Amino acid sequence: MSDKTTLARFLVENEREAAGDSRGLGRLLLDLASAIKEIAAVCSRGALADALGDAGTENGQGDRQKTLDLLANEIVLGACAWGGELAGMVSEELDAPHPIPLCHPRGDYLLVFDPLDGSSNLDVNITVGTIFSILRKPEGDGPPGLEAFLQPGSRQVCAGYALYGPSTMLVLTLGRGVHGFTLDPAIGEFVLTHPGLRIPEETCEFAVNASNERFWEPPVRLYVEECLQGRSGPRGADFNMRWIASLVAEVHRILVRGGLFMYPRDTKDPSRPGRLRLLYEASPMAMIVEQAGGAASTGRSRLLDVVPRGLHERVAVILGSRREVERLVRYHADHDGGRDRPYTNPLFNSRSLFRGA
Repeated sequence: MSDKTTLARFLVENEREAAGDSRGLGRLLLDLASAIKEIAAVCSRGALADALGDAGTENGQGDRQKTLDLLANEIVLGACAWGGELAGMVSEELDAPHPIPLCHPRGDYLLVFDPLDGSSNLDVNITVGTIFSILRKPEGDGPPGLEAFLQPGSRQVCAGYALYGPSTMLVLTLGRGVHGFTLDPAIGEFVLTHPGLRIPEETCEFAVNASNERFWEPPVRLYVEECLQGRSGPRGADFNMRWIASLVAEVHRILVRGGLFMYPRDTKDPSRPGRLRLLYEASPMAMIVEQAGGAASTGRSRLLDVVPRGLHERVAVILGSRREVERLVRYHADHDGGRDRPYTNPLFNSRSLFRGA
């Protein structure tokens, strides 16, 4: 153990360096890490824990809930409510902020989280995870109301995710780089295994749900078509396409080897500006990606600058290797400015990802 940096040691050293600015944050993260260990244990047992399958309910956004969605939500709430560092919590599975019970002391932080991202993959045993973001409570007495949570991602003091895969990992940023910790089951501790993660500026790999192609805006269609043309196209390089339908798995792949992830705005449901939730999915992942040298955008604005108007607001997401994100942002600007002559090419009337010209 002497040559290993555990999560606890890392957090203690971080608080020393922060000179009091992050007082109590380490204790909160250790409580959260305990919840992650418990969720990992339940996920690893799967059907043996009777935790799979549909719970028969929907959350406030109309998504079907899995049994493990609800269990993971209760695990995080229970692990983090008592420590005295939090003033309130928000979860994907809750319709309103969760107050800290009166029997527990309250602190200066707010926790927002997706207890089990990618839960549609549970029954087929594909990687899922937990996403979280920590904000400071605005000044004022009393429990925080709805408005207290509606802060742009640029105000996050910490963001991270847990990955429940072949090994359990915790990846987080405290605003000074991104670091990955792997759960060592022999000692029951998270150990620093991926310090200073950095995303390559360029990539030849992208992830997008190709089944939505017919609903994409022209800038996204142009980008994907150029990638699919490979070496013979304008990019002059062959690209690989990936899609896991688990945001934590997609972002983790990008952190380790580079790439681009897109869940762009489309016309499938005109009432929704995007699919992913801003507060507890897009914003924390955007902070992680930017801290690792990448970029994150809606296509038209920096994700960390978007101010949420509701707890479960959805947003378009384009994140990953910086130069690829910048290219897509440029394509959106050209389109919005009427400089999109390439989009008028008959290409889009006669081709798709799956049909030849």
